[in-house]
Amino acid sequence: MAGGYYNFTQEVLSFRDGLRYFALSLTQSEEESNDLLQETMLKAFTYRDRFRADTNLKAWLYTIMKNIFINNYRKNVKKQYVLSHGGEMHYMNIPQTSGRGNDPETQLLSIEISGKIDALALDYRMPFRMYFEGFKYKEIAEDLGLPIGTVKSRIFLARKQLMEDLKEYVH
Repeated sequence: MAGGYYNFTQEVLSFRDGLRYFALSLTQSEEESNDLLQETMLKAFTYRDRFRADTNLKAWLYTIMKNIFINNYRKNVKKQYVLSHGGEMHYMNIPQTSGRGNDPETQLLSIEISGKIDALALDYRMPFRMYFEGFKYKEIAEDLGLPIGTVKSRIFLARKQLMEDLKEYVH
């Protein structure tokens, strides 16, 4: 269906300027915002079959961008944490070489995101943290002694709750 693809492509591209502005507001860096925009567009086109025509394309694109940003942020933050024997995470004051995350707004956002994750019920927080630390669903299910469907459901519900709790950051 070349026509359907063309319309989807045109609609996605119509949001490019708004997405560029949103990316810049997240990264505070022209270079990183361009990378984030490019990765968002790539994911949108790669996963276009997952977009339902009866839903909000703009919200879908902004959610993709926000999730990419949060996942990249977590990967960077993960390098700054060390696990203690009790499984609690402790911050290590490692300077960031990219300069990202040093401004007060980013630090406050990081604190708020961490606080919202910590506020999740333990049944949701543990699978969510493990997933974003790179564990596969199967590994999480085995470690926590849960069915894989339960793990997927809890991660989905944790994401949904976090998106609701952090909706003020979506423009």
